[in-house]
Order: sequence, then C-alpha cells, then structure tokens
Amino acid sequence: MSNPFFDHPILNSPYDCPVKHWGQVEAVETAIWLTEVAPQSRHGKRVLDHLAAANRDANPELMRLALKLATGAGKTTVMAMLIAWQTINAVRRPGSKSFTRGFLICAPGLTIKDRLRVLQPNDPDSYYKDRELLPGDLLDDMSRAKIVITNYHAFKMRERIEISRGGRQLLQGRTGDELKTLESEGQMLQRVMPDLMGMKNILVINDEAHHCYREKPKDADDEDLKGDDRKEAEKNNEAARLWISGLEAVNRKLGTTRVIDLSATPFFLRGSGYAEGTLFPWAMSDFSLMDAIECGIVKLPRVPVAENIPGNEMPMFRNLWENISKDMPKKGRGQSEDLDPLKLPTRLQTALQALYGHYEKTFKLWEAKGIKVPPCFIVVCQNTAISKLVYDFVSGFQRRNDDGTTTLENGRLPLFRNFDETTGNPLPRPNTLLIDSEQLEAGDALDDNFRSMAADEIERFRREIVERSGDARSGDHISDQELLREVMNTVGKPEQLGGAIRCVVSVSMLTEGWDANTVTHVLGIRAFGTQLLCEQVIGRALRRQSYELNEEGLFNVEYADVFGIPFDFTAKPVIAPPQPSRETVQVKAVRPERDALEIRFPRVEGYRVELPEERLIADFNDESILELSPDLVGPSITRNSGIIGEGVDMSLQHLGDMRPSTLVFQVTQRLLYTKWRDPGEEPRLYLFGQLKRITRQFLGERPIKALLDPYNPTGSTTHVRFNTSKPDRWETSSQSCHINWVILDSDWEGEFCRVAESHPKVRAYVKNHNLGLEVPYRYGSETRKYLLDFIVLVEDGHGPDDLLHLAVEIKGYRREDAKEKKSTMDTYWVPGVNHLGSYGRWAFAEFCEVYQIASDFKARVEGEFARMIESVAE
Repeated sequence: MSNPFFDHPILNSPYDCPVKHWGQVEAVETAIWLTEVAPQSRHGKRVLDHLAAANRDANPELMRLALKLATGAGKTTVMAMLIAWQTINAVRRPGSKSFTRGFLICAPGLTIKDRLRVLQPNDPDSYYKDRELLPGDLLDDMSRAKIVITNYHAFKMRERIEISRGGRQLLQGRTGDELKTLESEGQMLQRVMPDLMGMKNILVINDEAHHCYREKPKDADDEDLKGDDRKEAEKNNEAARLWISGLEAVNRKLGTTRVIDLSATPFFLRGSGYAEGTLFPWAMSDFSLMDAIECGIVKLPRVPVAENIPGNEMPMFRNLWENISKDMPKKGRGQSEDLDPLKLPTRLQTALQALYGHYEKTFKLWEAKGIKVPPCFIVVCQNTAISKLVYDFVSGFQRRNDDGTTTLENGRLPLFRNFDETTGNPLPRPNTLLIDSEQLEAGDALDDNFRSMAADEIERFRREIVERSGDARSGDHISDQELLREVMNTVGKPEQLGGAIRCVVSVSMLTEGWDANTVTHVLGIRAFGTQLLCEQVIGRALRRQSYELNEEGLFNVEYADVFGIPFDFTAKPVIAPPQPSRETVQVKAVRPERDALEIRFPRVEGYRVELPEERLIADFNDESILELSPDLVGPSITRNSGIIGEGVDMSLQHLGDMRPSTLVFQVTQRLLYTKWRDPGEEPRLYLFGQLKRITRQFLGERPIKALLDPYNPTGSTTHVRFNTSKPDRWETSSQSCHINWVILDSDWEGEFCRVAESHPKVRAYVKNHNLGLEVPYRYGSETRKYLLDFIVLVEDGHGPDDLLHLAVEIKGYRREDAKEKKSTMDTYWVPGVNHLGSYGRWAFAEFCEVYQIASDFKARVEGEFARMIESVAE
C-alpha cells in the first residue's frame, strides 16, 4: 500500500518533504490513516472498533485519539501539520464530514497558550510558512482556518454579575431561591471561542493531554492516598474534570469530529481511578523519550550512577528527597516564622555545591565561546517554604535584626547571587528567579504569601521595563503575574526580560510548557512518586540548543545533568498484581473531641553547652575530631551518566581552591549561625573572635541547651495522619490518647497500652509511630538518630497544668548502642529540653526485661509499669 501521508494531495508538490524526523511523520500518518484509509478496510475497521470501545469506557461523549511524542520531539509542528491537512481538504471538499476548518487548541496553562500562537496562519512566525509545511500556492487556502487557542481554565463558569455577598443575600431574601448568576454552557463557549460559534464538527487538539480525563469511580480495594499524594491527586482530578467537562460542552453545543491528544506522557495520573501510569487506551502512536535520545534530537540526560559511598543501592543524589525529606519544612507549618536558609540539610548543600561546580565550568565555557545567554540551572521544590529557603541560600537575603535594620547574607553560590558583592546593593538584573508556576499558569492573581516572597524581584523587573521603554509609567500597565510569566517565558532568549537568568527556583513548575533550550542542570528537591513525573521534569532540560549539523552530518551531543530525580531510562508502566484484601484504618488525631489529650514535644537536632558570661574555651582530646565522611555530608564525588554518551564527575573540587583564611571564616560563621543561635534569634556577633579560635569544640560542662529543628521546632500528636492495613493494633481510649489507634509491633505493646490507660497517674500517652520524635546521639564517630517508644503524661504532684512528660524506651535486651542512647537522654536530651523551659518538664525511663517475662505476663507488665512511674514521680 502506498504511503498515505506522502500520497496525500496537500503534500504532493515539487518541494522537499518538510517533515523534520520520522516520529512526526509517524504521528501525522496515523491520524490520516485512521481518517481516510481505515474505514475502507477490514483491518482498519477493527482498529477503529478498538478505538471506539476504549472511548466508550473512558470518554463516552467524545472520540479521542492520542499521539505520544517525547518532549522536544516537535509536538507543535505536528499540530500545524494536522491543521494544514484538515484545512486544505475542508476547503477543497466543503461537503465532507471528515474535514473541518474550525479548530480548538486546548493547553494546560498560559505559557503553552502563548507559545502556540505560531499555529495561527496570520502570525508573523507562523509554522505553515516558516517551516515550509505548505507550498506557497496553498497558503491562501490555509488562511481560511478558524483557530481558537485557550487554556483549560477558561472553561470554568464565571459570574455574569459582580455582586457582593451582602448584596446577594439582600436580593435573595430569607426564603427566596438562590440567585443564578453563573454563565450557562452556551455563554461560556461564546466567551471562550466566539470565532467558532457558527461552525460544526470542530477538531479539538489537546496539548499535554495527560491532564484531561474523566476519573473512574474508586474500587473498594483501591489504596487510599495520604498527605501530599492525596492533595496532589485531588488537584489533578479537579483540573481534569474542568478540562474534559469543557470539551464535552463543546461537543454538545457545536459537535466535534475528533479530539486529538498530544503528550509525551499520555498516562493516567495517580488518584484517577486507573492504575497509575496506565497508557491511555486510545493511544495509537508512540515516539518515546528513548527514541528521541537515540535519534539525537534532544539532549542526553545524565543522572548519578555511582558515588564514593559504598553499599548504597542507589546513589544518594539520584533520589535526594529520600535522604533529606525529614529535615525539610512541611507545607503549611511555620509559615509565619522566618526560616533560616543557612540551616539547609548538609546533604542538600553538598548536592547544590557539587552540581553548581559543574555548572560553573559550563558557564565559563559558554562565556569563552561568546554565547550571549548563560546556561540555566533549575531547581524544582516540594513547596513554597522550601523554594524560598533555596532561593535565599543561592541568591542572598536580608536578615532582619532586632532593631529593625537588616544585614545582607549574600548567596552561597556566587554566579547565582542577586546582590552586588562589593556594595551589597541588589543587582539591577537578578541572576536567580523565584517562581510559583501553578499560580502563573492559571492566570489568577498572586496570593499574598508568594507576592511577598517575590516582591523584590518583581520590582527590579518593573524598573528594567521602564529603562528599556523610556516610559516611566510603562511598568504600571502589566500585572505582577504577567510580568513574572514574561520573565519565565524569555529565559535563554537574548536581549529579552529573562535573557540573563542563570537559575530558576520553582514550585509546581517545569512539568510541562517551558521551552527554554539553555537548561543544562536540574536539581529535584521533592518527592517523585512515579517515572511519569520524573520524565516530565527531566523533559524541561532536554530541548536542544543547536540543531546545526556537524561535519559528519549529525547533531553534536548536548547533555543535561540531573540530581535528585530517580529517573529510570528503561522504566515501563507496571500494574501491580492483585493482592488479598485487608482492612485499612486511618490512624489520626481525633479532633476536636480529644484535643485536651494533645501531646507536644520538641524536635531536637543537636545540643549546646552554655557557659556563664559566654566565655568560650575548648578542651580537646582524642575524641575531639569530626570526621567529614560522605555518609555525613553526602558524596563528594558523584558519577553522572546517560544511557549512552560521555559520563562526568560531579565533585566539590571547585571548593578546594578556597584560601585557608576564607575557610576559617566560613567555618566560624557556620558555627556562629548554626550552633550558637536559636531559631529567630540574632547571631551573637560578639562571639565571633572567640569562635574563630575554636572551630571544633568539645565541651562537657552544663547547662546543656537543646538545639531545635529550625524549620519544624515543635511536633504534636495533632499532625499524625496515615493509613495502614497492619492487623496488630490497639484501639485507644478516648480518655487517654489523642490518637485513635496504636499500631503494635509486639504483644507486650498492647499490654503497655492497657496498663497506661488504667494507671491512676497517667493523664495521656502516645506511641512514637509516625510522630516525628527523633533523638540524635553519637555512636563512636557516627551520628545516629533513634525513636523513643512512648511519651506518657504523668501527674506527679505538680498539678494538672504541670504534668511530667515521661519519655519511655523499651529494653527487652541491651544492644551495643543502648548505653549511648541512655547516656544521651540523661546527659543531653532531657537536660537540654528542660533548660529550654518551653516544653514542660521531661524525664526518661527504661521499661526493662520485657523479653524475660514468661509467666503471668499481664501482671509482670503492670508491675514493671507501676515501678517505672513511681521511680520518676518521687
């Protein structure tokens, strides 16, 4: 059979084939074959029947066709080819129902919507002309196409009448029907696509179509999502419902010939009701990322494959979040507090420095080659608290003093600094950009939290607009979100607003829609639950900078170096085999009924010895050595490699050129800021001279002061919420425990719960399971953390407002490190927490010899518990 694409009349011309590569050819051929050839053959009808069945199950009101093309493979070009094929044939065959001149292009955000303007025939950069998709004599016919490009957010029904809440109540009255002021479907479509309202059989093209689906009702045995996963799934489903509901309205009012989905990852998302990562069953063409890499049309991603820490199953910087998540701020906590950027986990700082060291070499290489724009380093974060901390760490920030003045802390990565190193003044053009893309893509106004974070850079970009235009009022005509979106869209483009940006720190960003081709380094500081998300984020770095052929007629290899994203080049969608059903319960704080039983505790990360008059001395001995092992600070050498091509070592070698005096200064500064300053407290600069002489200290005199986690200093039973199907559990008394269940690790724990609930001096208790209470201690030269077993609130004669917090450690038998644990609790943790004075009184007790109990088990547990309580209550 002849090739249905190249035999088609719109491409029968003396011109050379305009198609760039076979992946695009395959996608367009598929759509043409299904429309023009398949209905004429028995085999083709079977394919169409399969497609129809897939749509009946998932999209009963629509007929969808998915074309899978890797990021950077030219989906926009494929869209233009599809529009040209349809338009030219519709003009020449006006009575045919297979072709149309009306097109609705739906995008997931304003960034992509702006970029897709090249699909308009009258655009100055129109692809039909610039990429020679059509011969010149057909361009006039192409101009008869009617194309509407929108983002799916526009499908949301809007208020037709602006009316206050009080005015609405007044008009409605006490017993009147609710006022109906929202748009109807017809009014919404008239607003979104007025140019198409008189047409029938619209062809819809979805860009990044994995966001568009109708979720399936949840099965009884489906696993419940929790925490951030659940919130992300709810957000995805809400967006998907809005998108597909809009398309269904178009079909009902105007009619659609077909919906063509284009996506690099047309998979169902987590929480959709389908197995996560399941390919859309209406996908008919696949040009994968591996195909794109092998063809050389995208950059080659290099990820960590080895490091100088033996024994790890996966390099630490391959899945960074797994190694630092416990030390990072949680979304929604401490937002009103000033978090300290200089307290980022050591392993995260090592990852930043290692990846930055290679970026610095790339930057100098580009500069030497005379490239007008810098390479771009992007950081993708879990939440706005983390993104702000990283942004301040790399670019600099103003620390607020008690007297209202501020002190500059310049960025720790010199090329990303936003402040002048000599004067300390803000640079007129920032090197680093802070973005919350979710807000920008929807077109909504920035919320107050992010507006305050980005206020400084917004003001600087406004000043630059004024300087470029010469009009003092030109910056007043553009909103904050439009301004930031313009900066983001022009990263890597010479002489434009974002052309000089070197680093982008982001939240909810770069999963799609960003077409900067200068990205060379990517750092992920978030959870990556699926290979789908890994591929989406890595895809932001894969657009080639140059398509020039070398002397061999091939593209020169371009690399993108990636940390923190556990991407697997060979991953395939996997559906887990069915498992026997088990009852699942949600373990949570019972609120508000049991709020009186809440237990709060400090989250200690270290200890400090406080001396009178703050006169510092050091007494060094053989143990006064801190060995900076890779296990403590992260690997100092990480090997990055792609599936093919050249590997590269990411190391801290660039820090080896630091002068000794600079090293002494920075170590002293870190000691001052991290060990001799409480959260929110100003640094004690008057101690700098003494601390400069004491860079490693070993102090053994009291009083001890516990150093709290600067991002999450206080833990609470209120925050416990997780699902489990573990069958061994104890349902707690509503009079004794804030949490509804205790998940048991052994039988004796159930007995411990029973006696705790019945003992007359116990007012509340909780098991330290997903509670977040960790005790740092040292075992030899190694820093470890262990989990206490229970916290018990005891009435020991001080009254109900001053209960004793009893930390309980269960000791069936004493392991080698048990002595160090007890010593840490007695010598550091308990005295340090009590010295803080803000977490009540604490004591420590060991519940011993459980494993030696053979007979009369209940009585022995109860007796040991009573003995333990009496010993601390005396």
